[in-house]
Amino acid sequence: MSNTARKHTALPKAQTLIEALPWLTRHHGKTVVIKFGGNAMIDDDLKAAFAQDVVFLRHAGLKPVVVHGGGPQINRALDQAGLVSEFKAGLRVTTPEAMDVVRMVLAGQVQRELVGLLNQHGPFAVGMTGEDAHTITATKHEPVIEGERVDIGRVGEITAIETGAIEALLEDGRIPVISSIARSQDDGHVYNVNADTAAAALAAALGAETLMVLTDVEGLYEDWPNSDEVISRLTASQLEKLLPDLSSGMVPKMEGCLHAVRNGVTTARVIDGRVQHSILLEIFTDEGIGTMVVPDGRGAQNDQGEK
Repeated sequence: MSNTARKHTALPKAQTLIEALPWLTRHHGKTVVIKFGGNAMIDDDLKAAFAQDVVFLRHAGLKPVVVHGGGPQINRALDQAGLVSEFKAGLRVTTPEAMDVVRMVLAGQVQRELVGLLNQHGPFAVGMTGEDAHTITATKHEPVIEGERVDIGRVGEITAIETGAIEALLEDGRIPVISSIARSQDDGHVYNVNADTAAAALAAALGAETLMVLTDVEGLYEDWPNSDEVISRLTASQLEKLLPDLSSGMVPKMEGCLHAVRNGVTTARVIDGRVQHSILLEIFTDEGIGTMVVPDGRGAQNDQGEK
């Protein structure tokens, strides 16, 4: 191959890098909280691509923080332990025995695997749970179902966030990987906290630039199931109007996005975790993928430089 031809074939790579330049400049030094979940969590290729993306963000001068749950892995472990998974109002009823399994799976399995994948690229990831350094404090959550408070066991509602340990890790150039379990100051019990909710609360408390939530859909659909048109951008108020009609799985994700942008986070995005490198596509390209939520007053139309 001649030198001229070689230069020509490499040109698209240069153009791709140049397209990323405004976004690299915009996001440099900013904190981005990423909720890892869904299919990206159980497919080996997607897991590997996720780890590459997060390390790329770190090398590009961003400060990524990863928050994870582990629904599929918890289900499997509870089955193996002979414990029944029961859900009420979309929440897992968590007995003390089940909580032991949840804690073991999240902190001892899912988190460890993620830390291992990230650390294939360098000494970056440090695993912790919401219990560590009082990072997440929770109280017992008793949902109201059909007008009555229902006891669903060790399911927690976040009451406080302490960001000191995370900020110290970020300052040291590390990537915190946080399991969504928390301890209560009231009764001393450990609680299972919804990971979407935890990621949103942490993004707000850290003053993050962006909250990114990986899902198993392309984004928020305009008129599901009648249309598969994805809403690419909407304001907090527009999202609030849509919440009552969303499917139960999307509610905590979109409520989390709403909470984040109403509490100082510049943008919250729901992106398709089934697409390899979806994080890089969303942050570093002009089009982006998925749905972006912005605070009121920022308009629903995308302006160059707003991503």
